[in-house]
Amino acid sequence: MNPMPPSNVTSDVRMKGFASRTTVDEAVAWIDAQLPNFSKLPTEEVSLLESRGLILAADVVSRVNVPGFDRSMMDGFALSATETYGATPYNPLPFKIVGTSFPGAPFSGTLFPGQTVCIMTGAPMPNGANAVLPVEKTERQGDSLLAMAEVSAGKHVGAVGEDVHRGSTLLSARRVLRPQDIGVLSSIGCNNAVVVRKPRVGILITGNELLPCGTAPKGYQITDANGPMLHALVKRDGGQPVMPGLVPDDRESLLAAMASMSESADILLVSGGSSVGQDDHAPQLVATHGLLAIHGIAMRPSSPAGMGLFNNRLVFLLPGNPVSCLCAYDFFAGRAIRALSGRSVDWPYLRVQAKLTRKLVSTVGRVDYARVKLIGNNAEPISISGASILTSTTSADGFVIVPANSEGYASETIIEVFLY
Repeated sequence: MNPMPPSNVTSDVRMKGFASRTTVDEAVAWIDAQLPNFSKLPTEEVSLLESRGLILAADVVSRVNVPGFDRSMMDGFALSATETYGATPYNPLPFKIVGTSFPGAPFSGTLFPGQTVCIMTGAPMPNGANAVLPVEKTERQGDSLLAMAEVSAGKHVGAVGEDVHRGSTLLSARRVLRPQDIGVLSSIGCNNAVVVRKPRVGILITGNELLPCGTAPKGYQITDANGPMLHALVKRDGGQPVMPGLVPDDRESLLAAMASMSESADILLVSGGSSVGQDDHAPQLVATHGLLAIHGIAMRPSSPAGMGLFNNRLVFLLPGNPVSCLCAYDFFAGRAIRALSGRSVDWPYLRVQAKLTRKLVSTVGRVDYARVKLIGNNAEPISISGASILTSTTSADGFVIVPANSEGYASETIIEVFLY
């Protein structure tokens, strides 16, 4: 862990502004340096139906073959391949149909020379048969069959263990389970999966001007948007969000909420009160009762974001302005949550190339997060892009990251757009 905060963090961060700002790269490097200390989460057993997106805690070794029997891979007739040699439409070879094999209801006898069994896709192969002649290669008359083509041994037959071999490692530890993985686990008889527990993420929303989700804004109060947004983002990134409700905007209430939440959460998110105003308590509380490693980042929006340690938990201070909150989450908090949940730390957004319709201006020395709308293969920067205008992210199709060493992009530059 980083024992000392960077030089831009002071013992009293209120009402002094930022003497300097940490670069985005430095903030990301600090996060990555902390992650090994928080990566060993306990395991738990969950139902397969609830396991999508979770991390396997150990290798899964199959105790069975799948399939456990030879089976037909198409509708047709099971027979001995050598008896079809020489069969053509002009030289059909006769067989006697002695029964039928269905999935789950096989033909119980043994085939003798000149005999065949009508067989369905997925049905067990009868004794004495080693190939399936497709139905379209035959001509049937009652219990008599004319083979109109040859087949080789094993043709259209799924062998024992063709899908899964007993004793094979089916899935390896640390794998993020996908729907098809869950299907394979079920196919070998698993009902539960032993997985790494999701990282628990405590979401604390502070601000006396805020009303709870579902309440209509009134007077000088606004309805909380950050809480539900962060809840959805945490779930997207593989975390388990925990929200105790709005926290009053005073030191004692916020400190009590942080202390209580840190007892059960692996990561703390504090939204609101992250800047340097008189009522911005979060940075001072982290600095006093933990480690305020970073406060103030050279980026727009999200400049007042911060991070550190509180009660030996990673804590991220996210601005109250919704766009800044979203941006700081994706750059920093989301990275940590994705890492702990076994996902890639990279941005969880699809990317496309597009041509700028007009100049995109930035300031050298800071990273810019600019929202754009796609019109065909062109990207149009959103005109209204304030940090408090959350609808700028819903009217946009995605965003562009302008690096700190750039003054922006000229019109008609081909840029990379991250799609929301």
